[in-house]
Amino acid sequence: MQDNKVALITGGSRGIGKATAIKLAQAGCDVIINYAGNVEAANKTVEEIKATGVRAEAFKFDVSNKEEVDENIAKIIEKYQRIDVLVNNAGITRDDLFIRMTDDKWLDVINTNLNSAFYVTKPVVKLMMKQRYGSIINTTSVVGVYGNAGQANYSSAKAGLIGFTKSLAKELGGRNIRVNAVAPGFISTDMTKNLGNVDEYLKLISLKRFGTAEDVASAIKFLALDTDYITGQVLEVDGGMVI
Repeated sequence: MQDNKVALITGGSRGIGKATAIKLAQAGCDVIINYAGNVEAANKTVEEIKATGVRAEAFKFDVSNKEEVDENIAKIIEKYQRIDVLVNNAGITRDDLFIRMTDDKWLDVINTNLNSAFYVTKPVVKLMMKQRYGSIINTTSVVGVYGNAGQANYSSAKAGLIGFTKSLAKELGGRNIRVNAVAPGFISTDMTKNLGNVDEYLKLISLKRFGTAEDVASAIKFLALDTDYITGQVLEVDGGMVI
């Protein structure tokens, strides 16, 4: 029986989620990733994680569907018996100006980016409370802090995650469960690859480059494993953005 810590990462098959999975695996965690649809990407990520010498597994379920979440989290707990680190990373964008934003675009983003954190965290926290240990990291965004035109849905969901983070940190600290968030700025992932006017965005960034998924993963790993006395914080990983 291995004594490795167990980490669960939603949206873990690519981008920030994949980089985080590999980073935590390199630190000695067994890693479970959730994915929504791309089984090929999920399997590839699992193989890369296993190459570090730890256990890894992928679970396909819709994080915005409470029944699917409950069913799969129960399977994970039954098999692994513990979850030490939870990274709520799953997210989508459905950008549009508010006046043109449809109900579906609003609800899809709120359900996937915010409600999912409630659904996934609830059963995991019950286990962490029994363990009297746990670290939860929520992937929010700088637009959840500052807002962004054309992203009222995304900004609202990410701002909601910040409130979620700070409230849970106050509730769960007495059980030795820490809750923090990372707020990435412009990161080179599938979500930002079609951005226009890159030079204009770079003017806002002190370091004059977009971040990498590994930059964010390093911050998540720090909050998850490298500190025992930080909770309720939002760490902006944005290269020094000036809004």
